[in-house]
Amino acid sequence: MTGFRMPRYSLLPPIISKNPELASIALILTLIGLRTLSATFIKTRRSLTPERRRALLVNTRNLFLALSIGGLFIIWRPELKAFALSVVGIAVAMVIATKELILCLSGTIMIRLNGAFSVGDRIEVGGFRGDVIDVNLLATTIIEIGPGQLTQQYTGRKVVLPNSLFVGNAFINETFTNEFVLHVFSVPVPISADWRELERCLHAAAEEASAPYIEEARAHLNRLAISEALNMPPVEVRVTLQIPEPDRLNLIVRLPTPARSKGRIEQAILRKSMDCFGGWRKQ
Repeated sequence: MTGFRMPRYSLLPPIISKNPELASIALILTLIGLRTLSATFIKTRRSLTPERRRALLVNTRNLFLALSIGGLFIIWRPELKAFALSVVGIAVAMVIATKELILCLSGTIMIRLNGAFSVGDRIEVGGFRGDVIDVNLLATTIIEIGPGQLTQQYTGRKVVLPNSLFVGNAFINETFTNEFVLHVFSVPVPISADWRELERCLHAAAEEASAPYIEEARAHLNRLAISEALNMPPVEVRVTLQIPEPDRLNLIVRLPTPARSKGRIEQAILRKSMDCFGGWRKQ
């Protein structure tokens, strides 16, 4: 019949079944009495060898221990279930509350294990770019470089980045090669201009700027290539062409520079090449 439920019966008296403390005491006393009787019975059985009696005593002890644990679990099951739910709830709340802290610590571990960067390196992550001045367990502090990605000067601002930013984002270490770097910048011109003359001026100015340290840069990058098992990159000055749009041309300059002087050297090259360039003559 729909809605009919069998009545529930308990093997224990109501006062005990509703009181887990009394039920536990009753269970323990009952099992202790039964174990004592069993041990006495086994010890008085002279027909058994001493080894057999000892084995039976051990097995009986283990059996009653298992019955005690199982019985206590059944008696305290509602309370244990509520306690387990409380523990799970507390654990979930703690994880949610400390999520950002856990991510920051994970980012710190990743930075340390991978040797991603250290104090003094110039990095870019999440739209922020600058020189690292401090790294701790939770945050990385940089002196900002900008504005934008093509500027090499300090903005005067200190930026504190949570280390969690390094977990879900790719980041760039611009000073990976330490003392010297291969610096790249582009000069856009109209495609109708005399770009060949500007290319010649840029190449000449870049060669003049890099001449004092090009051999030292070559030796440094060669040592780095050997230690990191990389192919030795050419360090000679290069000016290449790029056409991003039909009416525009980019002249891309690449040259070796000291890591901390690339902004100053770039400005010197641009100013010298502009003095050399005769103007935006039409072809």
